[in-house]
Amino acid sequence: MNKVTKSLVDLLGESYVSSVCRASSALGFGSYDELMTLGREEVEFCPDDFIGRLVSLQDRLGERIIEGYDGEANLGAATDSFASSTHLSSCPLSGLGYYRIGEDGRLATIGKSEHYQASLGHNFPGYRLLGLATRIGITNVTHNNTRGFVTRLLERELIRVANGLERDDESGLASVLSSKEPHVLNRVINLETGSLACEAGIKMMLARFYRLQSHFPEPVYAGRIPVFFVMGDYRGGLEAGYHGTTVIAQILRGMWPGLSQGLEKAKLLKVVPVPINDINQFRALVKRFDSGSYKVAGFLHELVLMNYGGVRLSKDFVTESHRLCRERDIPVLVDEIQTGMWSPELLLFKEYGCKPDFVTVGKGFPGGQYPASKILTTAPMDNLNQFGALVTNGQEELASLSYLITMAFAEANSEHIRRMGQLWSEHLSSLSSRHSEIVLTSAGLGLLGTLFFSSADLASAFSRRMGEAYSIDVSAQTYKADCPPAALTKLPLICDEALLARIAAKMDLVLEELKVGFRSK
Repeated sequence: MNKVTKSLVDLLGESYVSSVCRASSALGFGSYDELMTLGREEVEFCPDDFIGRLVSLQDRLGERIIEGYDGEANLGAATDSFASSTHLSSCPLSGLGYYRIGEDGRLATIGKSEHYQASLGHNFPGYRLLGLATRIGITNVTHNNTRGFVTRLLERELIRVANGLERDDESGLASVLSSKEPHVLNRVINLETGSLACEAGIKMMLARFYRLQSHFPEPVYAGRIPVFFVMGDYRGGLEAGYHGTTVIAQILRGMWPGLSQGLEKAKLLKVVPVPINDINQFRALVKRFDSGSYKVAGFLHELVLMNYGGVRLSKDFVTESHRLCRERDIPVLVDEIQTGMWSPELLLFKEYGCKPDFVTVGKGFPGGQYPASKILTTAPMDNLNQFGALVTNGQEELASLSYLITMAFAEANSEHIRRMGQLWSEHLSSLSSRHSEIVLTSAGLGLLGTLFFSSADLASAFSRRMGEAYSIDVSAQTYKADCPPAALTKLPLICDEALLARIAAKMDLVLEELKVGFRSK
């Protein structure tokens, strides 16, 4: 990995940090010089001693290295569904990099990056800058009407990255930010969660059919029935995608069937599944639902369906479907809540070479430090007033700083991310070939990798055994319609060759065990 060393002055600029220190000094935080010393303090993001500690612990993976904590003494007050899903052994006591010590006292590998959040693992040294920011007085508490300097800087950085601009290309960024052209991402709405980011996009799509408020002008497609295209499952249903937990987003993935049917019957809204990677069916659906009383309101999709076994959309399908959407004035939302930051380009849609109208980001960008998601959009789709999409606490300055820290490290280590992703894909492909009796294939993309099993029982047994025997997090996905049973991994970006080899070796052992059992049946 490339060395990254930054101070707050390096990330935020001398002028801003100096102004913060003057203000904080006036409030009694310390002298200006003392505070500026903290602002200039350089932090090495991934120092040698951090890497050394990670490597030294690899031989103890799965071992109980401390006496566990009896979590049964405090079970909280969760709802029944949350309580039944809680695994106390995995609840963290502490963590370092790609390790976690849970309440069972065992050293575990966060093979799912704590569900896509910990892109740089636990207690990543670079996040020490968050503590320094607090010490010089940068406040986290802002509002929609007081978006602070750090958040405004982050907005520009997100637009720069989304448009493939170099850090010093100020004229290029200015040109992008002033563009009124379609398909040029140059607007950011700051939100709390991925669900709210996706909902903002859905509302901007709906605003072309229905007035947000009574004084708004007549929408361009008023009177027509909005039809939402989403990725369909292999049974022709709506379970392949996942765009959040708000009501309309849940309707888009097949939940609230009675409500959905009522909306469709009332000709208020319709949801249509698109067969995965079937461009001919996509064309037919556009022809059917983008005419007459219908109008396709938008096409929402992920590029890797991590809630559907890690199935990846093909580049040809994405390119052609987006071209058809551009021709028919159909907005496209690429949901990168789960894939964002795991691409060497930071945003996977850039690898596909597409130009969507909306991109949602979150989870891996703030590295699990804060709940902070965003939606990027274009000038033509900027059609809601402030109250149409806001959340009160979406603009926190320290949350924005966590984005900037993560992005600075990932940009400097894009080649490492690419190399680790390729290596993990090769490991999974090799395992699939070696154990073809029970493993159908490997899927996913890079460090977001999956194995498809021949049965749900095998996928569940594999994931359970990886956790019980070796404390390596692997998710079994066996509940989606007609999706091959899958075991999913989402490894942190700071992983190394030795860790990947060790995990693959443990997987190999478990697969051998499962094959013996499989043959005896």
